[in-house]
Amino acid sequence: MASPWAPLQNRMFLILWLAQLGSNIGSWMQTVGAQWYLVETGASPALVSLVQTASLAPALLLGLIAGVLADAFNRRRLILGANLFAAGAGILLTVIAALGLLGPDALLLYTFLIGCGVALSSPAWQAITPSLVPRDQIRSASALGSVAMNAARAIGPAVGGLLVSLAGPAFVFGVNAVSFLGTALAVFVWRSAPESPADRERVGEAMAAGIRYVRAAPRIRRILLRCVMFMVPASSLYALLPIAVNGHLQLGSSGYGLLLGALGIGAILGVVIQGRVRELFPDNALLAASAVAFGACVFAAGYLPAVPLAALLVLGGAAWINTFSTLNSAVQLTLPEWVRARGLSVYLMVFTGTQAFGSLLWGSLATAYGYSAVLAAAGVVLVLVAASVAVLPLLPRTGKLDRSVPEPDLGLEVEKEPRPDDGPVTVLVAYELEPGESAAFVQAMHEVRLSRMRTGATGWELVHSVTDSRQFREIYDVPTWREYMRQEHERLTGEDRKNIERAESLAAEEPRTRWFLPAKA
Repeated sequence: MASPWAPLQNRMFLILWLAQLGSNIGSWMQTVGAQWYLVETGASPALVSLVQTASLAPALLLGLIAGVLADAFNRRRLILGANLFAAGAGILLTVIAALGLLGPDALLLYTFLIGCGVALSSPAWQAITPSLVPRDQIRSASALGSVAMNAARAIGPAVGGLLVSLAGPAFVFGVNAVSFLGTALAVFVWRSAPESPADRERVGEAMAAGIRYVRAAPRIRRILLRCVMFMVPASSLYALLPIAVNGHLQLGSSGYGLLLGALGIGAILGVVIQGRVRELFPDNALLAASAVAFGACVFAAGYLPAVPLAALLVLGGAAWINTFSTLNSAVQLTLPEWVRARGLSVYLMVFTGTQAFGSLLWGSLATAYGYSAVLAAAGVVLVLVAASVAVLPLLPRTGKLDRSVPEPDLGLEVEKEPRPDDGPVTVLVAYELEPGESAAFVQAMHEVRLSRMRTGATGWELVHSVTDSRQFREIYDVPTWREYMRQEHERLTGEDRKNIERAESLAAEEPRTRWFLPAKA
């Protein structure tokens, strides 16, 4: 197993990782500054929780578009432009706050705009990892990405709380803007970034292809479900901890920062022991244990005093990073290259979108029923989430599929080459089976259907002859000839080819393929 720190030996990965760490520290300082600004103005729990919603909602609104852009355009330029946009929004927020003109509406608006910059760059950040490190280091690189986030959670809130008390929110907002500029500079010096794809997909085509892929990918859908089930109740801690700090804990902004810092320290410790823990326990067991541990932290946040709560938050930080390094690496290793950024964008939409929704939900409930009761309820829900792993686990072979793209031998000879936009293309594959193989063949074709639908088909059916039970026909449609060529030459992975070969092995002879376009008068 690769060392959890091995990716840092790659110079460019190290530079970009440090830039990401600095940006994340700035973002957490910004969060503390914004939330504490509202707490000190006497804002309701619902309004305080809207800081999380405003920063995360852009991922829900822009996530899929960001993934399409990351797959269709140069990822380096996209990350660079998005960080410059976020820096510009941060500078404007700093100026308004320094002039004493900042109100809750403006604070939430600029938080939202900064979140838009982060949302536009996030899928590209995730998708460049496999181009920076070898495949056997992707899990470690994913965990280090979580380390950057959680180390920032350890450092950013503590420093942010101190700076808010010493210099005010405007100074903290300015530091965040500078952190985005630092990230942009690091990306600017990355000269070996992959170029834009030569055969760029149109935005509409690319978005439709990404949606089709996720719909026909059971392993990806299960990862997303596990993410939602954990994230909705877990978001209560980040939404309501500042209310608890100002309530029964009676701490100031620096105390709030230190409690968030305990979460970050736990996350770093989680990475240190991650390799050994993964050797001893399967992913599904770790997801269940992490949900129970984080649920205990959520429950305790409404009742315990500061010192024992901080100790539990260290455990919660380790549980948090274990959950998301497991899910994040599973997504990256399961997605093929051609749709990686789009698939990751959907994952990030679910991750941040449910956190934004959860923050609003728990903040509203806390306004009505009190934060202690709501945190207790969320903790109980997390225990139920842990129990659900028994019936809704990650599916077998998640993250272990063959993602190579072998060159096909279509045997395609055309009288006249179709134009790229001609379509829809109807493909008919004729199978004549060995006697007694019908049931096994129909079962094998279920996986073939998913492979076709993931890679471009918009419709698929399997029919059999009423006069000869050994005769079957597979019929599927692809929107255009261009899309069909992409399906065959760029999208069908080694795993997809194995699914097709498994079905073909049950035939008595080589299946016969025919291609059709709409007839024109």
